[in-house]
Amino acid sequence: MQLVIVESPAKAKTIEKYLGKDFKVLASYGHVRDLPPKDGSVRPDEDFAMDWETYRDKVSRVKDIADAAKKADRLILATDPDREGEAISWHVRELLAKRKALPKEVERVTFNAITKQAVTDAMKHPRQLDEDLIDAYLARRALDYLFGFTLSPVLWRKLPGAKSAGRVQSVALRLICQREHEIEQFKPQEYWQVLARMEQDGTEFEARLVRFDGEKLERLSLGEEGIALKAKAAVEAGRFTVEEVETKPLRRNPAPPFTTSTLQQEAARKLGFSASHTMRCAQNLYEQGAITYMRTDGVQMDPSAIAAARRAISERYDGHYLPEKPRHYETKAKNAQEAHEAIRPTDFMRDHAGSGDEARLYELIYKRAMASQMASASLERTTVTLRDPTGRHELRATGQVVKFPGFLAVYEEGRDQKGEDEDEGLLPVMHKGDSPAKKAVEATQHFTQPPPRYSEASLVKRLEELGIGRPSTYASIIQVLKDRNYVRTERNRFFAEESGRLLTAFLERFFPRYVGYDFTAEMEDELDDVSGGRAEWKKVLEEFWRDFKPKSDEVMERKPSEVTQELDAFLSDYLFPPKDDGSDPRLCPKCGEGKLALRGGRFGAFVACSNYPECKYTRRFAQPGGENGDGGEDGTLGTDPVTGLEVLRKVGRFGPYIQLGEEKDAKRASIPKDIPELDLEWALKLLSLPREVGTHPESGEPITASIGRYGPYLAHNGKYAKLSSTRDVFETGMNAAVSLLAEAANRGPGRSSGTKAEPIKVLGAHPTSGSEMKVMPGRYGPYVTDGTTNATIPKDVKPEDLTEEQAIALIDARVAKGPAKKKGGARKTAAKKAPAKKKAPAKKKAPAKEKAPAKEKA
Repeated sequence: MQLVIVESPAKAKTIEKYLGKDFKVLASYGHVRDLPPKDGSVRPDEDFAMDWETYRDKVSRVKDIADAAKKADRLILATDPDREGEAISWHVRELLAKRKALPKEVERVTFNAITKQAVTDAMKHPRQLDEDLIDAYLARRALDYLFGFTLSPVLWRKLPGAKSAGRVQSVALRLICQREHEIEQFKPQEYWQVLARMEQDGTEFEARLVRFDGEKLERLSLGEEGIALKAKAAVEAGRFTVEEVETKPLRRNPAPPFTTSTLQQEAARKLGFSASHTMRCAQNLYEQGAITYMRTDGVQMDPSAIAAARRAISERYDGHYLPEKPRHYETKAKNAQEAHEAIRPTDFMRDHAGSGDEARLYELIYKRAMASQMASASLERTTVTLRDPTGRHELRATGQVVKFPGFLAVYEEGRDQKGEDEDEGLLPVMHKGDSPAKKAVEATQHFTQPPPRYSEASLVKRLEELGIGRPSTYASIIQVLKDRNYVRTERNRFFAEESGRLLTAFLERFFPRYVGYDFTAEMEDELDDVSGGRAEWKKVLEEFWRDFKPKSDEVMERKPSEVTQELDAFLSDYLFPPKDDGSDPRLCPKCGEGKLALRGGRFGAFVACSNYPECKYTRRFAQPGGENGDGGEDGTLGTDPVTGLEVLRKVGRFGPYIQLGEEKDAKRASIPKDIPELDLEWALKLLSLPREVGTHPESGEPITASIGRYGPYLAHNGKYAKLSSTRDVFETGMNAAVSLLAEAANRGPGRSSGTKAEPIKVLGAHPTSGSEMKVMPGRYGPYVTDGTTNATIPKDVKPEDLTEEQAIALIDARVAKGPAKKKGGARKTAAKKAPAKKKAPAKKKAPAKEKAPAKEKA
């Protein structure tokens, strides 16, 4: 018997069909072990010795593999064809060797697609494990461990509220924070444009003023309304004649097939997918045999795939759409061992695969790969120049028309931003000497815009440009930043949270080298050298550790107050920007005497007055200058017409809030960040919460809208649904509220009494019990059940991704454990033994409570 090890059960099931009865294929369900999350798992003083620990939920899985390996004549490690896949194979081999279950013959095979041809061809060409790739994995894993486990304790002790920092995540966070700073520092500039609406032979078009009074106009040349109106008057008064008509043919070539990075970018632009969701859908498509491996830097396709794509093009389109020669693309990846074939369909005759989001992603992959082998698009760009009789004023009209679509008939690559001068459309036929009719002239005001915040697509693109991380890791990098609440996303754009900004400032001040873009990119190059056999992995770690450890020790020795003082000076321009009236930006706005400075507290950093406790003025860290729409000063907004009490605006340690009256039990409400300008009307609305939307048509219970710790929400009978903004709290109607609550009930864990939770996923029947298996949400996490046995789903497996094979294995493992029933019995016994209720005398001795002195002695 020959034992084959792969990662996923879906992959195992498919491959076993291809290989026949002599082969047994088992899944490792991803990585089987890792460095224990504790200090000392990597020991630099012992030549970077590393301890490994099998995941708890993988113990039974490893035992099954070991039992099968003892009966096997040959072990074939067929995990994914990348560094992580090589690492999984290495871990499996090491564990089997430790258990003395390793067959004499151990080989490694890789394939880029799960098709019968690819798998059977791979089995004919086995190799040994690639030690260079394994060394690169060990180096990267040790590097990330040493960075995190050395730096995180420094953060916990010196930066209140900080959670942890990662080697690559910290640099990605710095990108987002720097963009936020650029936006805040940006000062918009006014400029004007003069546009003439003209007509020729019944066709209207627009022409822009490009020369005024003999001077060429740049973007900011018309900087104020006065000069713009003069320019408008000159265009209105002039008679413009066509002087030049320039027509240029243009050719556009198709983009290459997808790499991991470009797939994540396009899926974000066109489908609105997050990087992690894109990779999850791609993984499922790969395991179904629909696409090639999705973690790749390569842009080339296999010659047989190119031939198949050309056949598909010739069948669907006429001969003009097929170029004479196949197109070949060159990869930019530095490490040839990791530059695999591009992401493409395994069968170009199959234009649909999967369902839902997987089907949408497959269509994107299919069209991109197909278009990459199609003919170039032919376009024509026309530029018409018009001048007045003086020759001092000039208009220009541009148009672009597609003469032959070529690959554009199938696919056009998305862009993050469109240029201002990209005029598309057809201009009327004009010749020199023509005088088009002038219909209207407009002078429009504009302002320069700050650089846009990063989207997932633009962040991935920027990380790749800088050489930070690897495309296969971008999804996890972004997810970590979200999970730690260092960033938030609104309208698919990243906003830096105050905890993220403070962490970035700390790292930039005390560890500038290690959050430098060049350093991180150079480290990636060194890891690539290791995987290419050009560098020794322990030497790479030695060079890093030699500088990093002393630096972290130095910062650890500093007092927290010293660290805060350094950050106060480092962030001075951000926290205390110059005021327009020239007054001291650090002067306390409340007492007018004390100086503002950064302080560290249990829940993070904040700005406070030096006259504390006499002056208790504070403001949050993320309120530079006390502004950002919610200010830093206390004040009165007005009087409540109902109660006659003053509505006060105050600032506390946890941010700005409003208060009705001065009583101790006065009603208060926090001021949400998304209120553009707080006034009395808004304040009264916030103080009136919760708002009753209406009565639920089914339950008869009220539906309320309010704002809680985690933002705006709807509530009904113990059920909750998120709202997207503060305005929705006051504007959501009954129909929308009922719909949102229903959607939330289907998604969430269904904790309310009397309401049965909906299954996350329904699977087939369990082979033993014969009952239908369901993936359910639970109070302590998702689980799978066949109606009789409940089995917890491991944390590293997403409930919606659980396969039927995994479900059977989990339920069977739970049944085999048996003792779970004894634990239940023990609990019942303990419950019966709780005779506290019988000890009535103890409760009746009320006077004993009054004997305070006796208690004090005790």
